[in-house]
Amino acid sequence: MVQIHSSAPNFPMAHVRELLKDRNFFLLWFAQIVSNFGDRLDQMALIGLVYLRTPGSTIELAKLLSFTILPVFIIGPIAGIYVDRWDRKTTMITCDLIRGGLVVLLPLIIKYSTSMVPIYIVVFIIFSVTRFFLPSKLSIIPDIVHKDKLLLANSLSSTTMMIATIVSFGFSGLIVAAFGPQAGFYIDSISYFISAALLFFVVVKLKENIESARAGVKLADIARKTIIEDIKEGLMYLRSHKDVKMVANTMFLLMAGAGSIYIVIIVFIQEALRSSTEHLGFLVMFLGMGLFLGSVIYGRFGSKFSKRKVINFGLLTAGLIIVIFAACLKFIPSFFIAGVLSIALGIFSAPIIVSSNTLLHEVMPNEMRGRIFSSLEIIMHAGFILFMFFASLAAEKVERGWVLIIIGMLFSIIGLVKLIKLEKEEDKV
Repeated sequence: MVQIHSSAPNFPMAHVRELLKDRNFFLLWFAQIVSNFGDRLDQMALIGLVYLRTPGSTIELAKLLSFTILPVFIIGPIAGIYVDRWDRKTTMITCDLIRGGLVVLLPLIIKYSTSMVPIYIVVFIIFSVTRFFLPSKLSIIPDIVHKDKLLLANSLSSTTMMIATIVSFGFSGLIVAAFGPQAGFYIDSISYFISAALLFFVVVKLKENIESARAGVKLADIARKTIIEDIKEGLMYLRSHKDVKMVANTMFLLMAGAGSIYIVIIVFIQEALRSSTEHLGFLVMFLGMGLFLGSVIYGRFGSKFSKRKVINFGLLTAGLIIVIFAACLKFIPSFFIAGVLSIALGIFSAPIIVSSNTLLHEVMPNEMRGRIFSSLEIIMHAGFILFMFFASLAAEKVERGWVLIIIGMLFSIIGLVKLIKLEKEEDKV
């Protein structure tokens, strides 16, 4: 998923060039771009695989892609604890080597097995390993960059990754469409090995002290107890505090809505435009461009508006765009129209994401943030997967275009009702 920032970073180009001359940061930065491309190519190859084996099946695609999402809230909370105690450079290299080795197995499984179960297992392990790579990547920057360049390094890294993600989806779609998912997996594997090689030459200047081996023996039990206790405390806080509960409900609604259209819209685009990943990759790229533009515009002018109104208006507008998108592709299957609407959907969706995250930070006490975020992440991704399967099952019985139109209308109705309710509450005050 593309990360959204509330404002556009302002880089003095001379400082950027100076930072990129730092050999260690450049190697890390370039390794991130290569690894990011591998992640996107992996996702597109999986979509292309389902298209070849079971074309038009929303439930088969949902089953496969669920194994890319499950590690986020099963492995994610645990991974961060271990990463803090391991050498980060070694962790990243190891993750890339493991992922490269596992990905190269997928074409062999496809060739010699008709069952999807081995693919599910390998995909789950690959994306579980990724949960260790990502926090290591974010945590290692202070270990190789001086403190006075840290803000610029983080800003350049996050912005580059956003742009790289957007572009990678487009190229990944073309590669898988032209050469097939097997070729996509082979190239993906090579990208991970290249990333590992680049990271090998990074010199970590400022290493933290690693805890003793004796403490490491008890790590798993301590981590398990801490995570369970934190999640329980976070859930109790969510239920007992009105403001946080309201924002949590909104975030759950957004993730449930995203999950409900995630699979259906992929299969709908494939059928409407008669391609596996070529058009899909570009449409995701256009959506990412819209998200970037929307975040920049909202970052400049959004402070003038109520965040709750922005969220509800965004739901109303995004729902209408989804309805128009589905109707247009259903009756006029034009890639140009689909591209324009994808950009529009990104522009109007970005303020929802930025406002929701900002609102959540505003209503959460500092000492509870980690526990609330851990609990909220589990609830949100559970909602995403649950509604992803509900919508996928519905799309097996009802024509995909109508499923999207109904979902879009529900989005708009919910946004409109919440806007009216908010107006009445403000009038009373």
